[in-house]
Amino acid sequence: MSIDFSSKRWETVKQNSRLWWAGELERPLIQATLTGRTPQRTKPDIPWHGFQSFYDFSVPVEKIVDWFEYNLESAVYLGDSFPHANPYFGPGVVAAYMGAEVSNSESANTTWFHPATVRSAAETRLRFDPASPWWRRTLDLFRAAQDRFQGQVQLDMTDLGGNLDIAATFRPCENLLFDLYDFPDEVTRLAWEGHEAWWHCFNEINQVANLNPGYTAWCPIFSEQPYYMLQCDFCYMIGPDQFEQFVLPELAASCRKLVNPFYHLDGPGELPHLDALLSIPELKGIQWIPGAGQPDYTQWPEVYRKIHAAGKLIQIYAGESPHKWKGLDIIADQIGTAKGIIMLGGGTREDEDQVNKLLERYGCTHD
Repeated sequence: MSIDFSSKRWETVKQNSRLWWAGELERPLIQATLTGRTPQRTKPDIPWHGFQSFYDFSVPVEKIVDWFEYNLESAVYLGDSFPHANPYFGPGVVAAYMGAEVSNSESANTTWFHPATVRSAAETRLRFDPASPWWRRTLDLFRAAQDRFQGQVQLDMTDLGGNLDIAATFRPCENLLFDLYDFPDEVTRLAWEGHEAWWHCFNEINQVANLNPGYTAWCPIFSEQPYYMLQCDFCYMIGPDQFEQFVLPELAASCRKLVNPFYHLDGPGELPHLDALLSIPELKGIQWIPGAGQPDYTQWPEVYRKIHAAGKLIQIYAGESPHKWKGLDIIADQIGTAKGIIMLGGGTREDEDQVNKLLERYGCTHD
């Protein structure tokens, strides 16, 4: 392998990450991964799919790992960036581990999960199935990547999904909304059944990926201690009272089990729940995604000021704003500091000069 990353760089990433999570790093974290480096290995002879669910089970997982390696060799890692690979089967894949059908859409570039049979709330059970072919495929891919990279590359936790989002797969969503009123006890049961299954998957995958330098998720913030980007997209459609009754208890319990939990705040419909989220002592930070058709993330200063005032960390994506790499400066101006922010971004080698100037401005350089 010819991945442009040394063991010394890994130690620097770990040290700066440790300080950032503790609130002791006096600068932001900036992860910039740029493509355009010439890889040593040849291009794999199968198509690349960011969703590994798109590959037929007849495709050996080692061939998918060939693509991981090719992509990693094609990148340069600037600032606090590091080599990582994402075994990704679609958002909320725990539903597939419970028997949901998997539907791939190359035109929409996504994967959907559907129940084989819609059952009543009382009949619905969220039970992990260790014999699920999708579960076996997930573990096989992690094992193959682990064997290939031997801890030189961080393997991201696959996108397990949000708890009630998984329940909404099986009811499905519209029925679950009625269940909140008609069968609240059943919804509470489903939330905790999902919690148990989710954590089983999280723990077992981490045991398989035991050579990982640390922990990452579908949002690859590095942490030496257990981290995940938690979410509940279903809560977009409910009010604060129902959020506090059906979502918050399980979410807070997951935060207590993680050392460095973040939350994916997805769209204006979730903003009414921000105060409740910020009240969770163990929650370390918020990722705010305004969503399609909304002003980009730099246009919500009141959101960032509230998050910062609560003592929480902030994650942003460079590519989610037309300001790109300058988005960090804008958010830092809004809250009065760049400390406690992490920006993740990708690009090509053409962005290198601009990125290096940003890194120099914030004292984010490496040898």
